[in-house]
Amino acid sequence: MKLVVLGLSLSSSWGNGHATTFRGLLGEFATRGHDILFLERDVPWYASQRDLADPDYCRLSFYSDLKDLERWQGEIARADAVMVGSYVPQGVDVGRFVQQTARGVTAFYDIDTPVTLAKFARGDFEYLSPELIPGFDVYLSFTGGPTLRFIERELGSPGARALYCQADPAIYRPLDVPSRWDLSYLGTWSEDRQPTVEKLLCAAARALPERRFCVAGPLYPGDIEWPANVERIEHVPPAEHPDFYAASRFTLNVTRADMIAAGWSPSVRLFEAAMCGCPVISDVWDGLDQLFEPGREILLARTTEDVVAALEGIAPAQARAIGEAARVRALAEHTSAVRAGELERHLEEAMVGKHTAALAGEGWTEA
Repeated sequence: MKLVVLGLSLSSSWGNGHATTFRGLLGEFATRGHDILFLERDVPWYASQRDLADPDYCRLSFYSDLKDLERWQGEIARADAVMVGSYVPQGVDVGRFVQQTARGVTAFYDIDTPVTLAKFARGDFEYLSPELIPGFDVYLSFTGGPTLRFIERELGSPGARALYCQADPAIYRPLDVPSRWDLSYLGTWSEDRQPTVEKLLCAAARALPERRFCVAGPLYPGDIEWPANVERIEHVPPAEHPDFYAASRFTLNVTRADMIAAGWSPSVRLFEAAMCGCPVISDVWDGLDQLFEPGREILLARTTEDVVAALEGIAPAQARAIGEAARVRALAEHTSAVRAGELERHLEEAMVGKHTAALAGEGWTEA
């Protein structure tokens, strides 16, 4: 099929998790024989931090504003499917333009579903508004579980489907590198995650001054007082993520408050670390046990003491066994190839539904 994607970014992974998600998903989608055009708003903060200028699996083009987007009106109209992502600048106007222009299936890909719904509750329609949702043939969500039924029943989506994040095993794999940290955390700063980072990493670092810790990611305020044994790294490019996880005895997963409330909202770092064989210590939320088995494939922590107990009490062989078990699970269920197959199935089902509805509207019945 011909697929047009309007997403936050494909060209730059700086300060967002969208780019790596799109890269893995669309790379495998192209491998399945599909033609892809990715349209990205040209903004200075990504233009100055681009780490993928010319992907070999799709066409990547930039538009400067809504008027400039009209240059691709023909491609959008002729596409078999058009997918708009969350956090696209002026996303409401972009979504409306797509729904008015596209003749094929339209999809909204929400990489931030709990954030979107929390924004709705506040009357904040930054990149999506409720009245647009019934106009998308399928709502693809980073969050599964009960949230999908809510999107259908309360917001009027014709079909809400989980399309979780994923990782590419060709990139994320175990590496033999020297250990640098006992516990690491890789994530962009967010105000609602920082208290958990403080509790599960910084407090553990203060309790274990002989251990080594690391927090990597951009946008952390300069007034945070990091313990002396916590190394700060401003940005780790995606190509260096496997080395980062390989250098970590354990890595931490911290989830945003809205995603904890919704449940069933895995972060990409879960799957990236798992495929690298790095054992994960995670905060706790509904649905996590459906993705990895606690105690065997992942470790759960509610308190600083839980983290300290893991770092002090789990032998290296046991830690490696946990990491390897998670890797086996991730390779079976959470690869980019698996997600590309799911995307293909969801779009094809939406095409069938759209075709059936059109026939019904014309008074036809299918044999």
